[in-house]
Amino acid sequence: MSQEQVARLYRAAKADPTIKERLNQAPNIETFVAMAKELGFEFTVEEWQKMTSFQVEELESELSEIPGL
Repeated sequence: MSQEQVARLYRAAKADPTIKERLNQAPNIETFVAMAKELGFEFTVEEWQKMTSFQVEELESELSEIPGL
């Protein structure tokens, strides 16, 4: 189910630039996941990382560089 939520968020952000812009304002991955939850997307940091093949060390970059967003 959480994998579906990550995929749903990806599609929503691709279709609606305001979602992408809002999530790109998150200062860290924890805030990003919390903001996504507020928008109705339920997944954990670990689930996001697994689905996007993203590692914690890579979070130094801008969130806009996260694969899929």
